Amino acid sequence: MLSAKSLFQEILDNDDSFRLFCSIAASGESQGGWENARIAALVPASERGLAPKITRHGADEDKHGRIFNALMKKRGLRPVDVPPDTDYTMLLEKQGIGLAHDKLKSDEPLTVQDIVTYLAHSRVTEQRASEEMDLLRRHFADHPDLGRAVRMISNDEDNHLAYCHEELLRFANAGHGRAIQRTLRECALAEIRVYRNVSLAVMSHMGRVLGWPRPKAAVLAAGIHAVYAYERAVGWRRMVSLRMPERRDALGGPATASAEFA
Repeated sequence: MLSAKSLFQEILDNDDSFRLFCSIAASGESQGGWENARIAALVPASERGLAPKITRHGADEDKHGRIFNALMKKRGLRPVDVPPDTDYTMLLEKQGIGLAHDKLKSDEPLTVQDIVTYLAHSRVTEQRASEEMDLLRRHFADHPDLGRAVRMISNDEDNHLAYCHEELLRFANAGHGRAIQRTLRECALAEIRVYRNVSLAVMSHMGRVLGWPRPKAAVLAAGIHAVYAYERAVGWRRMVSLRMPERRDALGGPATASAEFA
């Protein structure tokens, strides 16, 4: 019987599929680290107080990239090139979601609207990250190799999501509510399309590595399409709601590190 746990266990047990999984994850996290670092450097003067939190966000993402690379190194594996059709971060940028890299590579300060766009994009993508890591934590929190990494990253992603909620509510109270809701909706609808396409691509690559028979691959693809249909109909709404989180000031301190993974 196919389940999320059995599927990931199969990927985990094979060196080639595990290396591909970790390489994709490490690349996305490292990209997120760079983006947040550039945003922190370009924050407008009126929002300089937000810069340390954005820096913390980026440092966490960099840490996650190092963790995935460390997991590969522990098994004597080296990263592989990430297939372009699995590059979630870059595919979102191509859809015009978030802040363009050309803008981040310049030295021109960002605007307040740019910061609102960044936070809305992060609120949507951190929802996805939080849910995915929660799934892994439920199944692998006690795993001898993955458990510590899964728990650490999951906690960080929950902090990132809480931070996005709190800061977006602050901007909404300052008069940006309509722009926030419009941007959240655009981001959410684009994200679910990209997530579907990336999921299909990842499963296709994994299927070739693991030699999945066509019926198994077809069932997995059908499941991905079913998730997309649900998200396109109603599921996207969970990505656009805003509520004050229980974790207040979640990114108010320095990034946490682990001697095991640093």
